Amino acid sequence: MDELIDIVDENGNYTGKTCLKSEAHKHGYFHPTIHVWLYTSDKKILLQKRALNKKVFPGLWDISVAGHIAAGEDVITGALREVKEEIGFDILTENLHKIGTRKHMVNHLNGIIDNEFHHVFIAELTIPLKDLTLQEEEVAELKLFNLETILHTKDYENFLLPQYQDYYCFVYDQILNNL
Repeated sequence: MDELIDIVDENGNYTGKTCLKSEAHKHGYFHPTIHVWLYTSDKKILLQKRALNKKVFPGLWDISVAGHIAAGEDVITGALREVKEEIGFDILTENLHKIGTRKHMVNHLNGIIDNEFHHVFIAELTIPLKDLTLQEEEVAELKLFNLETILHTKDYENFLLPQYQDYYCFVYDQILNNL
């Protein structure tokens, strides 16, 4: 789905310009996105299996929820909206904890240039997995894994991206500090 997004500079500062997401990915414009990692009180992490029709990393077990912030939308509102859209979970603003912002730059083989600033959040999943609703064009499946699993991505096939292991370790530590 193409949507209008804000363009930021290489330091994450808003430029006042907007474009379609497809244009940002074509030209490599930096833009803000969100990552929301959902965990349970019994040390599980919710991961989504990306839909097979996704342009990048189809079928990969990935972050609980990730998405683009709409033009003019603040980061928190974008995070709450994406969680509701992708998995049907309503989070209260006060239960969403920002743990950092991560500059991410990658050129995909299909021509997509992903230059993004990921605003990274954690939150507790407080409803049963069976009560979540998948946005089928985005998410193929949801599953709870032991939290420690994200520390060993290289040991699994089609599971997160092992080259970002430092990031996953940071998320793991932040979740443990929040439990």
